[in-house]
Amino acid sequence: MAHGHGNRSNEKVVYVGDSRIRKPGPRPAPPDYTAFPGKSEAFIPNFLLKEWMAGVVVLVGFLVLTIAEPAPLGYPADPLNGSFIPMPDWYFLFIYQLLKYPYTSEDFIVLGTIGIPGIAFGALLLVPFLDTGKERRFYRRPITSSLMIVSLIASVYLTWVSWHHYTEELEKSGVVPEHIEREEKNKESIESGKGRWIPGKEKTVALVKPDDPAFEIMKKAQCIACHGGELEGGGAPSLRGIGDTLSKDELVDTITNGRANGAMPSFKGTLSEAEIDQVATWLSEQKAEAAE
Repeated sequence: MAHGHGNRSNEKVVYVGDSRIRKPGPRPAPPDYTAFPGKSEAFIPNFLLKEWMAGVVVLVGFLVLTIAEPAPLGYPADPLNGSFIPMPDWYFLFIYQLLKYPYTSEDFIVLGTIGIPGIAFGALLLVPFLDTGKERRFYRRPITSSLMIVSLIASVYLTWVSWHHYTEELEKSGVVPEHIEREEKNKESIESGKGRWIPGKEKTVALVKPDDPAFEIMKKAQCIACHGGELEGGGAPSLRGIGDTLSKDELVDTITNGRANGAMPSFKGTLSEAEIDQVATWLSEQKAEAAE
Protein backbone atom coordinates (compact mmCIF):
# COMPACT_ATOMS: atom_id res chain seq x y z
CA MET A 1 0.00 0.00 0.00
CA ALA A 2 1.29 3.45 -0.91
CA HIS A 3 1.30 5.70 2.16
CA GLY A 4 0.47 9.38 1.81
CA HIS A 5 2.70 12.20 3.05
CA GLY A 6 1.41 15.34 4.67
CA ASN A 7 -2.04 16.45 3.55
CA ARG A 8 -2.00 14.72 0.17
CA SER A 9 -5.39 12.99 0.77
CA ASN A 10 -6.10 12.56 -2.94
CA GLU A 11 -3.33 10.00 -3.39
CA LYS A 12 -4.56 6.70 -4.91
CA VAL A 13 -4.45 3.71 -2.54
CA VAL A 14 -3.51 0.37 -4.12
CA TYR A 15 -4.07 -3.01 -2.36
CA VAL A 16 -1.92 -5.95 -3.39
CA GLY A 17 -3.95 -9.23 -3.41
CA ASP A 18 -2.65 -12.31 -1.60
CA SER A 19 -2.64 -15.38 -3.89
CA ARG A 20 -3.05 -17.64 -0.88
CA ILE A 21 -6.56 -16.35 -0.23
CA ARG A 22 -9.24 -18.16 -2.24
CA LYS A 23 -11.62 -16.16 -4.30
CA PRO A 24 -15.05 -16.25 -2.62
CA GLY A 25 -17.82 -18.15 -4.35
CA PRO A 26 -18.65 -21.78 -5.24
CA ARG A 27 -15.99 -24.08 -6.61
CA PRO A 28 -16.23 -24.76 -10.34
CA ALA A 29 -18.28 -27.86 -11.13
CA PRO A 30 -16.74 -30.71 -13.16
CA PRO A 31 -17.50 -30.55 -16.87
CA ASP A 32 -20.57 -32.21 -18.35
CA TYR A 33 -19.40 -35.54 -19.76
CA THR A 34 -22.41 -36.04 -21.98
CA ALA A 35 -20.38 -34.28 -24.68
CA PHE A 36 -17.71 -36.98 -24.39
CA PRO A 37 -19.40 -40.35 -25.06
CA GLY A 38 -17.71 -43.31 -23.45
CA LYS A 39 -15.58 -41.17 -21.15
CA SER A 40 -15.69 -41.41 -17.39
CA GLU A 41 -16.81 -38.66 -15.07
CA ALA A 42 -15.34 -37.59 -11.77
CA PHE A 43 -15.61 -40.43 -9.25
CA ILE A 44 -16.13 -37.99 -6.38
CA PRO A 45 -18.72 -36.56 -6.13
CA ASN A 46 -20.51 -37.22 -9.44
CA PHE A 47 -20.24 -41.00 -9.90
CA LEU A 48 -20.34 -41.82 -6.18
CA LEU A 49 -23.49 -39.75 -5.64
CA LYS A 50 -25.27 -41.46 -8.55
CA GLU A 51 -24.27 -44.90 -7.24
CA TRP A 52 -25.58 -44.03 -3.78
CA MET A 53 -28.90 -42.87 -5.21
CA ALA A 54 -29.23 -46.01 -7.31
CA GLY A 55 -28.37 -48.13 -4.27
CA VAL A 56 -31.03 -46.38 -2.18
CA VAL A 57 -33.69 -47.03 -4.84
CA VAL A 58 -32.73 -50.73 -5.07
CA LEU A 59 -32.64 -51.09 -1.27
CA VAL A 60 -36.08 -49.48 -0.83
CA GLY A 61 -37.52 -51.69 -3.57
CA PHE A 62 -36.00 -54.76 -1.94
CA LEU A 63 -37.41 -53.83 1.48
CA VAL A 64 -40.87 -53.23 0.00
CA LEU A 65 -40.74 -56.65 -1.67
CA THR A 66 -39.73 -58.45 1.52
CA ILE A 67 -42.46 -56.66 3.50
CA ALA A 68 -45.12 -57.36 0.85
CA GLU A 69 -44.06 -61.02 0.48
CA PRO A 70 -42.59 -62.06 3.85
CA ALA A 71 -40.93 -65.43 4.28
CA PRO A 72 -43.65 -67.93 5.34
CA LEU A 73 -43.44 -69.58 8.74
CA GLY A 74 -42.63 -73.25 8.61
CA TYR A 75 -43.59 -76.10 10.88
CA PRO A 76 -42.00 -76.20 14.35
CA ALA A 77 -38.52 -77.74 14.34
CA ASP A 78 -38.59 -81.47 15.05
CA PRO A 79 -35.37 -83.53 14.84
CA LEU A 80 -37.44 -86.72 14.66
CA ASN A 81 -39.37 -85.58 11.61
CA GLY A 82 -37.63 -87.18 8.63
CA SER A 83 -40.02 -85.62 6.11
CA PHE A 84 -39.05 -82.04 6.95
CA ILE A 85 -37.36 -80.19 4.06
CA PRO A 86 -35.35 -77.14 5.19
CA MET A 87 -35.61 -74.09 2.97
CA PRO A 88 -33.96 -70.63 3.26
CA ASP A 89 -35.48 -67.32 2.17
CA TRP A 90 -35.84 -66.94 -1.59
CA TYR A 91 -32.95 -64.48 -1.94
CA PHE A 92 -30.52 -67.11 -0.56
CA LEU A 93 -31.72 -69.95 -2.77
CA PHE A 94 -28.82 -69.67 -5.21
CA ILE A 95 -26.24 -70.15 -2.43
CA TYR A 96 -28.38 -72.94 -0.93
CA GLN A 97 -28.38 -74.75 -4.27
CA LEU A 98 -24.65 -74.19 -4.72
CA LEU A 99 -23.95 -76.11 -1.50
CA LYS A 100 -25.69 -79.21 -2.90
CA TYR A 101 -22.98 -79.85 -5.49
CA PRO A 102 -20.06 -82.19 -4.66
CA TYR A 103 -17.33 -79.62 -5.26
CA THR A 104 -18.86 -77.14 -2.75
CA SER A 105 -19.93 -79.55 0.02
CA GLU A 106 -18.52 -82.29 2.26
CA ASP A 107 -14.72 -82.03 1.90
CA PHE A 108 -15.08 -78.73 0.00
CA ILE A 109 -17.60 -77.12 2.35
CA VAL A 110 -15.21 -74.25 3.19
CA LEU A 111 -14.91 -73.46 -0.51
CA GLY A 112 -18.70 -73.36 -0.89
CA THR A 113 -19.50 -71.37 2.25
CA ILE A 114 -16.55 -68.96 2.41
CA GLY A 115 -14.37 -69.28 -0.68
CA ILE A 116 -16.73 -68.69 -3.61
CA PRO A 117 -18.99 -66.10 -1.86
CA GLY A 118 -15.88 -64.34 -0.54
CA ILE A 119 -14.34 -64.11 -4.00
CA ALA A 120 -17.61 -62.85 -5.51
CA PHE A 121 -18.31 -60.15 -2.93
CA GLY A 122 -14.64 -59.23 -2.61
CA ALA A 123 -14.36 -58.72 -6.38
CA LEU A 124 -17.51 -56.58 -6.32
CA LEU A 125 -16.02 -54.46 -3.54
CA LEU A 126 -12.72 -54.00 -5.40
CA VAL A 127 -14.24 -53.22 -8.82
CA PRO A 128 -13.51 -49.45 -8.60
CA PHE A 129 -9.85 -50.24 -7.94
CA LEU A 130 -9.43 -53.16 -10.37
CA ASP A 131 -11.32 -51.64 -13.30
CA THR A 132 -9.84 -48.15 -13.67
CA GLY A 133 -10.58 -47.70 -17.37
CA LYS A 134 -12.41 -44.55 -18.47
CA GLU A 135 -14.60 -46.37 -20.96
CA ARG A 136 -18.24 -46.50 -19.79
CA ARG A 137 -19.98 -48.40 -22.61
CA PHE A 138 -20.48 -52.02 -21.54
CA TYR A 139 -19.71 -53.50 -24.98
CA ARG A 140 -16.32 -51.79 -24.86
CA ARG A 141 -15.55 -53.52 -21.55
CA PRO A 142 -15.83 -57.22 -22.48
CA ILE A 143 -14.20 -58.76 -19.40
CA THR A 144 -16.19 -56.84 -16.77
CA SER A 145 -19.46 -57.12 -18.70
CA SER A 146 -18.99 -60.85 -19.33
CA LEU A 147 -18.31 -61.58 -15.65
CA MET A 148 -21.41 -59.64 -14.59
CA ILE A 149 -23.65 -61.36 -17.15
CA VAL A 150 -22.35 -64.81 -16.19
CA SER A 151 -22.94 -64.03 -12.48
CA LEU A 152 -26.52 -62.93 -13.12
CA ILE A 153 -27.28 -65.98 -15.25
CA ALA A 154 -25.75 -68.30 -12.62
CA SER A 155 -27.77 -66.70 -9.79
CA VAL A 156 -31.06 -66.92 -11.69
CA TYR A 157 -30.38 -70.50 -12.80
CA LEU A 158 -29.40 -71.74 -9.32
CA THR A 159 -32.48 -70.06 -7.81
CA TRP A 160 -34.76 -71.72 -10.36
CA VAL A 161 -33.16 -75.16 -9.91
CA SER A 162 -33.40 -74.91 -6.12
CA TRP A 163 -37.09 -73.98 -6.16
CA HIS A 164 -37.90 -76.64 -8.77
CA HIS A 165 -36.16 -79.31 -6.67
CA TYR A 166 -37.97 -78.14 -3.52
CA THR A 167 -41.44 -78.36 -5.08
CA GLU A 168 -40.55 -81.76 -6.54
CA GLU A 169 -39.55 -83.07 -3.10
CA LEU A 170 -42.78 -81.74 -1.59
CA GLU A 171 -44.82 -83.65 -4.16
CA LYS A 172 -42.88 -86.87 -3.57
CA SER A 173 -43.22 -86.73 0.22
CA GLY A 174 -46.81 -85.48 0.19
CA VAL A 175 -45.91 -82.59 2.52
CA VAL A 176 -47.98 -79.42 2.31
CA PRO A 177 -46.08 -76.26 3.38
CA GLU A 178 -47.67 -74.67 6.42
CA HIS A 179 -48.40 -71.31 4.75
CA ILE A 180 -50.32 -73.10 1.99
CA GLU A 181 -52.16 -75.25 4.52
CA ARG A 182 -53.13 -72.12 6.45
CA GLU A 183 -54.43 -70.45 3.29
CA GLU A 184 -56.55 -73.49 2.45
CA LYS A 185 -57.98 -73.76 5.98
CA ASN A 186 -58.67 -70.02 6.04
CA LYS A 187 -60.50 -70.25 2.71
CA GLU A 188 -62.58 -73.22 3.91
CA SER A 189 -63.43 -71.41 7.15
CA ILE A 190 -64.60 -68.27 5.33
CA GLU A 191 -66.63 -70.24 2.80
CA SER A 192 -68.37 -72.13 5.62
CA GLY A 193 -69.33 -68.83 7.27
CA LYS A 194 -67.04 -69.22 10.30
CA GLY A 195 -64.87 -66.22 9.46
CA ARG A 196 -61.08 -66.23 9.30
CA TRP A 197 -59.32 -69.33 10.57
CA ILE A 198 -57.03 -68.64 13.53
CA PRO A 199 -54.31 -71.25 14.19
CA GLY A 200 -54.66 -72.87 17.60
CA LYS A 201 -58.27 -71.74 18.01
CA GLU A 202 -59.84 -74.58 16.05
CA LYS A 203 -61.94 -77.19 17.81
CA THR A 204 -59.83 -79.97 19.32
CA VAL A 205 -61.02 -83.53 18.75
CA ALA A 206 -60.53 -85.72 21.80
CA LEU A 207 -59.08 -89.22 21.65
CA VAL A 208 -61.53 -92.11 21.75
CA LYS A 209 -60.54 -94.82 24.27
CA PRO A 210 -57.15 -93.27 25.11
CA ASP A 211 -56.33 -96.24 27.38
CA ASP A 212 -56.68 -98.76 24.56
CA PRO A 213 -53.64 -101.12 24.24
CA ALA A 214 -53.33 -100.07 20.57
CA PHE A 215 -52.05 -96.68 21.75
CA GLU A 216 -49.20 -98.42 23.60
CA ILE A 217 -48.33 -100.32 20.41
CA MET A 218 -48.14 -97.02 18.54
CA LYS A 219 -45.84 -95.58 21.20
CA LYS A 220 -43.48 -98.55 20.91
CA ALA A 221 -43.48 -98.15 17.12
CA GLN A 222 -42.45 -94.49 17.57
CA CYS A 223 -45.56 -93.20 15.76
CA ILE A 224 -45.73 -90.37 18.29
CA ALA A 225 -42.39 -89.02 17.01
CA CYS A 226 -44.21 -87.59 13.99
CA HIS A 227 -47.88 -87.58 14.98
CA GLY A 228 -47.37 -86.08 18.44
CA GLY A 229 -47.37 -87.50 21.96
CA GLU A 230 -51.18 -87.37 22.06
CA LEU A 231 -51.63 -87.88 18.30
CA GLU A 232 -52.43 -84.17 18.03
CA GLY A 233 -50.13 -83.76 15.06
CA GLY A 234 -46.73 -82.17 14.62
CA GLY A 235 -44.38 -83.08 11.82
CA ALA A 236 -47.15 -85.34 10.49
CA PRO A 237 -50.96 -84.88 10.42
CA SER A 238 -53.10 -85.29 13.53
CA LEU A 239 -54.69 -88.72 13.93
CA ARG A 240 -57.53 -87.42 16.07
CA GLY A 241 -60.70 -87.92 14.05
CA ILE A 242 -58.85 -89.96 11.41
CA GLY A 243 -61.77 -92.42 11.39
CA ASP A 244 -63.86 -89.74 9.66
CA THR A 245 -61.36 -89.72 6.78
CA LEU A 246 -60.03 -93.27 6.37
CA SER A 247 -61.71 -96.65 6.78
CA LYS A 248 -60.16 -99.54 8.68
CA ASP A 249 -58.99 -101.25 5.45
CA GLU A 250 -57.35 -98.02 4.28
CA LEU A 251 -55.62 -97.64 7.64
CA VAL A 252 -54.35 -101.25 7.48
CA ASP A 253 -52.95 -100.59 4.00
CA THR A 254 -51.32 -97.31 5.08
CA ILE A 255 -49.70 -98.84 8.18
CA THR A 256 -48.53 -101.93 6.29
CA ASN A 257 -47.20 -100.35 3.10
CA GLY A 258 -46.55 -96.75 4.08
CA ARG A 259 -47.55 -93.67 2.16
CA ALA A 260 -46.27 -90.67 0.19
CA ASN A 261 -42.99 -92.30 -0.91
CA GLY A 262 -41.71 -92.94 2.59
CA ALA A 263 -43.05 -89.86 4.36
CA MET A 264 -45.25 -92.36 6.21
CA PRO A 265 -42.96 -95.41 6.67
CA SER A 266 -44.04 -98.99 6.22
CA PHE A 267 -44.43 -101.01 9.43
CA LYS A 268 -44.51 -104.34 7.66
CA GLY A 269 -42.02 -106.49 9.52
CA THR A 270 -41.92 -104.05 12.44
CA LEU A 271 -45.43 -104.84 13.65
CA SER A 272 -47.23 -108.14 13.33
CA GLU A 273 -50.42 -108.46 11.32
CA ALA A 274 -52.38 -108.75 14.56
CA GLU A 275 -50.83 -105.56 15.93
CA ILE A 276 -51.47 -103.70 12.68
CA ASP A 277 -55.10 -104.85 12.74
CA GLN A 278 -55.43 -103.79 16.38
CA VAL A 279 -53.99 -100.32 15.68
CA ALA A 280 -56.11 -99.86 12.55
CA THR A 281 -59.26 -100.88 14.43
CA TRP A 282 -58.56 -98.34 17.18
CA LEU A 283 -57.73 -95.56 14.73
CA SER A 284 -60.91 -96.23 12.74
CA GLU A 285 -62.83 -95.48 15.96
CA GLN A 286 -61.23 -92.04 16.24
CA LYS A 287 -64.18 -89.96 15.08
CA ALA A 288 -65.25 -86.49 16.04
CA GLU A 289 -68.82 -87.55 16.78
CA ALA A 290 -67.69 -90.44 19.00
CA ALA A 291 -65.46 -88.11 20.99
CA GLU A 292 -68.28 -85.72 21.89
